[in-house]
Amino acid sequence: YGFIQPDDGGKDVFVHISAVEQAGLRGLDENQKVSYEIERDKRSGKESAGQLKTEG
Repeated sequence: YGFIQPDDGGKDVFVHISAVEQAGLRGLDENQKVSYEIERDKRSGKESAGQLKTEG
């Protein structure tokens, strides 16, 4: 797991390794550009990044 820092300077977004793996990635590199959607866990209500796509 880790965090994604939005380009707009907003609050960092949690990302779970399962979301990274679902995107077909082995991991994320520091400063790697990705797009994502905010998803809310139905049980906990916590937000995280999902539907990751690499940019560039």
